[in-house]
Amino acid sequence: MSRRRRLAMVDRGHLKLSVVKQCRLLRLSRSSVYYRTTPAKPADLEPMAGMDRQYLKTPYYGSRRMTVWLRTQGHLVNRKRVQRLMRAMGLVVRVNHFCRVRQWILPLSLLV
Repeated sequence: MSRRRRLAMVDRGHLKLSVVKQCRLLRLSRSSVYYRTTPAKPADLEPMAGMDRQYLKTPYYGSRRMTVWLRTQGHLVNRKRVQRLMRAMGLVVRVNHFCRVRQWILPLSLLV
């Protein structure tokens, strides 16, 4: 059973089973029951919109190049912030690593 589904099963107002016991039975940490996600900061929304547009054009930009691009657009950001925003947005860099073909091949008789 998924964690999200187990969290939905916890009833905080149950009369006979406390939250502690429910969490123990469902193998959840109690802090995850009380955790509430925080909304994105308004100061992050504009760089995130720019990153989203740029990512569609250049999906191979990592955090370093995205930081440089955002700075050219007038945003005051550092690389750690860009990494955090990319992680929050689910942006993953797709890089093709090309294999180099060897210029020479040893004959099998030399390897034995």
